[in-house]
Amino acid sequence: MSFLRVARPEVTLSLGDKIARINWLLVLLLSTLALIGMVMLYSASGGSFEPYSSRHIIRFAFALFLMLALALVDIRVWMVLAYPIYAMALVLLLGVEFFGVTAMGAQRWLDIGPIRLQPSEMMKLALVLGLSRYLHTSGELNRFRDLLVPFAMVAAPLFLVLKQPDLGTAILVGAIGVSMIFLAGLNWRIILAGCLALVIGLPLFMRFGLKEYQWRRIRTFLNPEDDPLGSGYHILQSKIALGSGGVDGKGFLNGSQSSLNFLPEKQTDFIFTMVGEEFGFFGSMGVLSLYFMVIIVGFYIAIRCRSNFGRMLASGITATLGLYVLVNVGMVTGLLPVVGVPLPLISYGGTVMLAMMIGFGLVMNVHIHRATRLPVGKSLIL
Repeated sequence: MSFLRVARPEVTLSLGDKIARINWLLVLLLSTLALIGMVMLYSASGGSFEPYSSRHIIRFAFALFLMLALALVDIRVWMVLAYPIYAMALVLLLGVEFFGVTAMGAQRWLDIGPIRLQPSEMMKLALVLGLSRYLHTSGELNRFRDLLVPFAMVAAPLFLVLKQPDLGTAILVGAIGVSMIFLAGLNWRIILAGCLALVIGLPLFMRFGLKEYQWRRIRTFLNPEDDPLGSGYHILQSKIALGSGGVDGKGFLNGSQSSLNFLPEKQTDFIFTMVGEEFGFFGSMGVLSLYFMVIIVGFYIAIRCRSNFGRMLASGITATLGLYVLVNVGMVTGLLPVVGVPLPLISYGGTVMLAMMIGFGLVMNVHIHRATRLPVGKSLIL
């Protein structure tokens, strides 16, 4: 008996057809961002490919191959696997609660053989997949009871991530869920009620839901000069580095704050600060323009797709990238509290890179299968 039984497709694509439909502009944009990451990590290690730059580009080469391979899989397979993938990611998050590895004061990782995995990063993709499958069949969300299932799908991982604790990832998980529900089509009364609930609930969450170290981050965000050598050190050094870069920067490998190790976490969360210090305002805007182009391409792919599942999947992954960039850049420029969110494809870190490249493999998959109509209901059976 076959594992999958699906309705007869309207459009049948050969492997050659799929390869011909690959969006090479998207591949070029993602590769350019990864190349910028390699260059900045070379600078972060003082003009050496070790230990960051070489590993970064090797990981990207593997992730790029994986992205293209996932893009060629029939989109109906991803629709069938959406709920199981979401459930598996939820189980891994539960595993962190009982078997997780503690590092840097938080329990966020699982050791699976030789691999150290951060399930919360994979949960972002699984949430997009799960919500895309549900919203494909649910239609517009016009009543409050229509929101019960999608809110539950968001709330379960959000609760588990907050327990780790990982406020930055929790913010992203919540924002991804809310943005997808909004994109699915909400009645304006529900939007107004949601805004009212946010106004009432946010002060309560900040009063009872935040830990002491998270309160310190908020206080630091509001006035980092109160503790310039302690909790305010990161953001103050980041602002100094960005300001010293000026319009055209100090030049490659000439960033004083980074080279003298005043800039903390320069290879991960604060790598955008290095871009600003060494390449100035023009370099920073160039990087942001590349991300903006990726986001435009992603939403264009979503708009052109004939199936609701494909539209929600492509827009959800694209929104995830946009939220990553928004939070990271806002964080290092002092517009948002420091919450430990990396800059995708540029920051050092294998889990985030792998998650984002898998995500854009799914976006590419939507582009390749954009003319395929997906069944609703009993015509798609596990």
